Amino acid sequence: MKMKTRDRILHSSLALFNEFGESNVTTLQIADELDISPGNLYYHFRSKGDIVNELFGWYEAQINDLLDVPEITISMEDQWLFLHLLFETIAQYRFLYQDLVNVLSRYNHLQTRFQRIMKRKHKACHRICSSLREQGMLSASDAEMTVLSEQIVLTLSYWLSYEMLTHLQDKDAVDLGRGVYQVMSLQAPYLQPQERQLLAQMSEDYR
Repeated sequence: MKMKTRDRILHSSLALFNEFGESNVTTLQIADELDISPGNLYYHFRSKGDIVNELFGWYEAQINDLLDVPEITISMEDQWLFLHLLFETIAQYRFLYQDLVNVLSRYNHLQTRFQRIMKRKHKACHRICSSLREQGMLSASDAEMTVLSEQIVLTLSYWLSYEMLTHLQDKDAVDLGRGVYQVMSLQAPYLQPQERQLLAQMSEDYR
């Protein structure tokens, strides 16, 4: 089935924003990429800000669904999958994270929504670490758990930018698995010997 013009605009905008950065892409370039008139684009979106807002809504829905961590026993493998899915979502909307502070400054109505997402990230990470502690896999005080969760959220938020900066000439070399490894390595000092060995085995391909 043929994609509607509105959806084509959004998908094309997302690809262009991710490739060149949101600030470097104009509505005229988006229209040209789609081979439609600027008037046709403005019929669906009055400004680039409206496009950014819609894309942020997509991102918000996807990541909030992931961050809804259930109150169940969580294994190391579950955590590995959770982090992979989070990094995949961040990569899918990487234009937000590549220039996070400036994007939120230009579209300040998104600041509160992003702050809520950050809080949910912290809560989800703390929930996972708590589950590992409850099972005796991880040993950390409440204060250490809070700091560990903050470090994980920090890495989740900025690791992709770091990875892309280190592979400016070869973007295909960016590997989300290395981000997962970096996050889980933060837990290593608190893991029991058996879990630390499991982490080493799981991360063999990403060192």
